[in-house]
Amino acid sequence: MGHRPWTMSTASFYSIALTIIVLDQISKFTVQQTLDLGQIIPIIPSFFNLTYVLNPGAAFGFLSGASAAFRGPFFITVSVLAVLFILYYRSHYRGMGLLPSLGLACILGGALGNLVDRLRLGMVVDFLDFYYGSYHWPAFNLADSAITVGVALMIFEILTERGKG
Repeated sequence: MGHRPWTMSTASFYSIALTIIVLDQISKFTVQQTLDLGQIIPIIPSFFNLTYVLNPGAAFGFLSGASAAFRGPFFITVSVLAVLFILYYRSHYRGMGLLPSLGLACILGGALGNLVDRLRLGMVVDFLDFYYGSYHWPAFNLADSAITVGVALMIFEILTERGKG
């Protein structure tokens, strides 16, 4: 008898995505209410700050220099297409394993969290600022973190499944 992978219920899938959206929006709201734009609060000297920045681009400032007339509709369209793809994929492959389901839930929650910002502000609130010496990682937020974790889980699943074949 073959091994059946652990799966995730539909309710759990959407609960995880919703939790990410809520935590992301609460954290961004808190930053906007307590910090001035551009303000930096050192948390771990020479490593981590909280800072309030608005990112008109995507991850790592991608397309931040493009015109707002292009950038806004482009990122909103890409986000909506990504969300629709995830919803379609999830509905057609419900028996997928736990890790890819968790990965997709994280990506969905993160994409929707940043989409809320784009619809509300025209850009994304970032506030997590890591650096070491002159090496500085671009500021990011909880939605970005969830997307990164989700993609890492998907890659891990693909790599470990390949090894089984």
